[in-house]
Amino acid sequence: MYETIKLNLNNLKNNKIFELTVVAVIIISALEIGAKTFALPNSAISVTYVLDMFITLFFLFEISVRFIADDDKKSFFKKGWNIFDTLVVAISLIPINDSEMALLARLIRVFRVLRMVSVVPELRVLINSLIKAMPQLGYVILLMFIIFYIYAAIGSFIFADINPVLWGDIAISMLTLFRIMTFEDWTDIQYETMAVYPMSWVFYLSFIFFTAFAFLNMVIGIVVNVMEDERSKLRQEKESAKNVPTIEDLHSEIQELKHLIKQQNSQSNPRE
Repeated sequence: MYETIKLNLNNLKNNKIFELTVVAVIIISALEIGAKTFALPNSAISVTYVLDMFITLFFLFEISVRFIADDDKKSFFKKGWNIFDTLVVAISLIPINDSEMALLARLIRVFRVLRMVSVVPELRVLINSLIKAMPQLGYVILLMFIIFYIYAAIGSFIFADINPVLWGDIAISMLTLFRIMTFEDWTDIQYETMAVYPMSWVFYLSFIFFTAFAFLNMVIGIVVNVMEDERSKLRQEKESAKNVPTIEDLHSEIQELKHLIKQQNSQSNPRE
């Protein structure tokens, strides 16, 4: 009986309509969370309360289906996304009203929107690529910090008398350089210093070249390379999954074997 239930739940988990339903409930959950930020009448508050209960119970049902249908239950919680989904669902069961953990429960309900990442494989590839690229990006960030520090020190020494609000010390200078890197009215800062130092444009253009162009392309290149590796792994997993027999295939093969055995028994015992 357990195998039959597991087979039915596995069919439900792999059903496209069920997957689309999960995505739709996540979207509804996001809209419901956004609606609560507005001043709502009492009738709408009651509707959102019922809707929140339905969403919580549906997510509990969905994670239960995934757990029961999983062939290797010992490895189920070894996957990061399964742990994240389980924690979100478990903490969502905390009642919001009249509870000391009401604020925590509300915050966790906001993170239910992130379940879209665990449901859509393409989004999982993006997040996994960013996480795996962090060690390589760390060296790029360290080098960028060094460039920021050098230019901030130079800018503080040269331009502090022109505008102490922007170049008063090295910390403020680094914030100013971040503003320049994001192209937020950086020409106003440049023309202000060029009025005193006409060649100061070299300072700004060289800094923009190093940070906004060179380092940004390095970051994009690292993320793209890691993303390609993740996509190739995903393709390999899909191809290997096609070659592995599913529960339905095994079930049909068992039924065929039983049928063949019955035929052989009937042939060996013609009187029966």
